[in-house]
Amino acid sequence: MRSVLDLISVAISGLTSRISRTLLIMLGPIIGVSAIVAAVGLTESAKGDLQADLAELGTNLITAEAAGSFGAQNPTFPEDVIRRVEDLRGVESVTGTLGLSGVVTSPYQAAASYYTAFPTPVLTADDDFLEVMQIELVSGRWLNDFDNASGARVAVIGLDMANEFNYRAGTNTTIQLNELNYGVVGVYEPVKLVTNFNTAVLIPPQTADDDFDVGLETNTLYIRADPERVVEIESGLSVAINLGGSEEVNTSVPSDALEAAAAADSTLQVIVASMGILALVVGGVGIANVMSISVIQRSAEIGIRRALGHGRSLIAWQFLLEAVAVGFFGGLGGLAVGVGIVMFFSRIRGWTHVLDPVLIVGSFEFPSHFLGIPTIYMLGMTAALVTSVIAGLYPSVKAARLEPLETLRLG
Repeated sequence: MRSVLDLISVAISGLTSRISRTLLIMLGPIIGVSAIVAAVGLTESAKGDLQADLAELGTNLITAEAAGSFGAQNPTFPEDVIRRVEDLRGVESVTGTLGLSGVVTSPYQAAASYYTAFPTPVLTADDDFLEVMQIELVSGRWLNDFDNASGARVAVIGLDMANEFNYRAGTNTTIQLNELNYGVVGVYEPVKLVTNFNTAVLIPPQTADDDFDVGLETNTLYIRADPERVVEIESGLSVAINLGGSEEVNTSVPSDALEAAAAADSTLQVIVASMGILALVVGGVGIANVMSISVIQRSAEIGIRRALGHGRSLIAWQFLLEAVAVGFFGGLGGLAVGVGIVMFFSRIRGWTHVLDPVLIVGSFEFPSHFLGIPTIYMLGMTAALVTSVIAGLYPSVKAARLEPLETLRLG
C-alpha cells in the first residue's frame, strides 16, 4: 500500500512540476472528447427540438394535391371533395385551400413591381383551417362565415409576412391584391409543417371567386388522420377523391421531412464524432512524443531512483500512471468543454436541450444502438484513457530500460 501511495505521489509531482507541459499534453484528449460530446449533444438537441415539434404538431397530417387531369393548367378537386375524404374511416378533420395564380400582393401600390418579381402566396381558406393545421392566431381574428357570404375583402396573413409588411396589431392595415385593397384582420403563428404558409395571404373563398373568378373548388387538402391509420388513409385518398377514375392525386406526410432531417443529423453526428476520435489519435501521438522527451529531461531523476533501488516496473508504472492521469483529466476537461458548447448553442438556437450530466460520468451501459448518448459519452472517456495508455506505453518502457550510468550521458 505504501509503495502505491509513493508511486501516486511521484506521478503527481511529475505532472505538477511542469504545469505548462502537462496542460499542452492534455490538449489532445480535451479537443477529442469535447468534439465527440459536442457532436452528440448538438445533434441530439437538434433532434430533440424536431421531436418536440413533432410531438406538438403531430405526425398525422396528410396533404393531397390535385395533379394533372383534374383540370387543365391549374387542376382542382371536385366541389364535394371534402365530404368524400371525411367519409374515409380514420379521418378526423379536413380543410381545403386554393392557390391563386397571377395575384400580386403588395403592402402599397409603389411596391407592386417588387412583389411582382417576388410573389407572395395567396390562398383561400375555410373555417377549419386553424384546427386542422393546429396553429393559433397571434393577433386579430380568423375569417368567418359572414366574411365569406358577403364577399368581404378581408385577409389573414402569416407572421413572417406581418413582419415584412411592418404590420402592427390593433392598427387598421390594408394590403393590395391586384390593386384591390384588403383589410388585414388577423395574423397567425408560423406553420412548421407547411412553411409556405408563413408568408401567405389567406382570404375567403367567395371573395376570391368574386374578385378573381377562380371558382369555389380547392386544389390542396390537409387531412388530420388517426395516427394509427396514416399510411392506410394516405394510400386510400386517391380512390376516395377520384372515385376510381384516372385523375391524379399527389399525397404526402409533411412530418416525414422533419424525421428525415433528424436522420440527417444522425449522419452528421457520426462524421463529427469520427473527427473527434481522429483528434484523440493525434492527441495520443502528441502525448507519446512529449512524454518521450520528458523521459530524457528527467533522466537524472530516473537514474537517482534506480540507484536508490527502484525497479524497472516501478519506473514504468510511474510514467504510465502519468499518461493515464493526463487522459483522465483531459477527458474530464473535454467533457466539460463539450457540455458547455452544447448548452451555449442550444440556448442560442432555442433547441430542446438534450444532455443528461448523469449519463456523462455514471453510465456503464453499452446499448445495442452504438450511437446512443450514454455510449458516446462513455466512448469519449474510454477512448481518451485508452489513447493515453497506448501513448504512454513506449515512454514508460523507455524510462524503465534506462540504466543509472546511461542517465549520466543523457542528463
